[in-house]
Amino acid sequence: MKIGSIGTGNMGGAIAMAVSSVLKEGYTLSLADNCTEKAQALAEKIGASVKDNLTLASECDVLFLGVKPQVMPILADEIKETLRSRGREVCVVSMAAGISLADYADMLGADTPVIRIMPNTPVSVGEGMILWCANSAVNDEQKQLFIGLMANAGKLDEIPEKLIDAAGCISGCGPAFVSMFIESLADGGVLCGLSRDKALAYAMQTLIGTATLALETGIHPGALKDAVCSPGGTTIEGVAALEKGGFRGDVINAVVAAYEKTLKLTK
Repeated sequence: MKIGSIGTGNMGGAIAMAVSSVLKEGYTLSLADNCTEKAQALAEKIGASVKDNLTLASECDVLFLGVKPQVMPILADEIKETLRSRGREVCVVSMAAGISLADYADMLGADTPVIRIMPNTPVSVGEGMILWCANSAVNDEQKQLFIGLMANAGKLDEIPEKLIDAAGCISGCGPAFVSMFIESLADGGVLCGLSRDKALAYAMQTLIGTATLALETGIHPGALKDAVCSPGGTTIEGVAALEKGGFRGDVINAVVAAYEKTLKLTK
């Protein structure tokens, strides 16, 4: 079984690392990138080989495409004839935002199996959220192979394509929003006299712990918030300050703004 990945940037590289950690005997992983040095450095780290785009398109059973949306038409034009000649023998997995399965059918051919994914940066530490959908050319065996290759990347959720852009604005853009919250929480601690390293450590562990608590108990976040807010206490005072500053509205607006930008990219 031959696995290939074209594009070894932040996300493409993270996916390749996750895939490399689950390869069984008889499975191989090959990389390609416009920057050969970058591909070579990652290949040496994860035990992969480096080849060119057309070689990967001609020989891989699963081919991950980790290039930016604006580069995808160029890459598709380069490899489309090779993929079309192979038909259902190859499954393409693409992470380019804003490019639909219908777009891939136009670029690569309707008979080419394509899985569209929306991963996020925590994939690099095995805690990603990977949203995915597939066209009708993808068979059950290919879906199971894809799921197996993503086993160490994080959680997967198959979602209707019409919702993947909206969902991606939470999981895909969310790490930036969450990182800003962590930094702001730590800034508050520094303002109150804590050292920067201590404040960051407390903020990060608090975020991890609260998310884990919500996941494992299934308790609604609003109820978890209420459980910390004693009448007339310090936490409700802080919550009131967040509400006065429009915290929840700003977070909602951030997701909507990201979604509206995504819609513009699809036009």
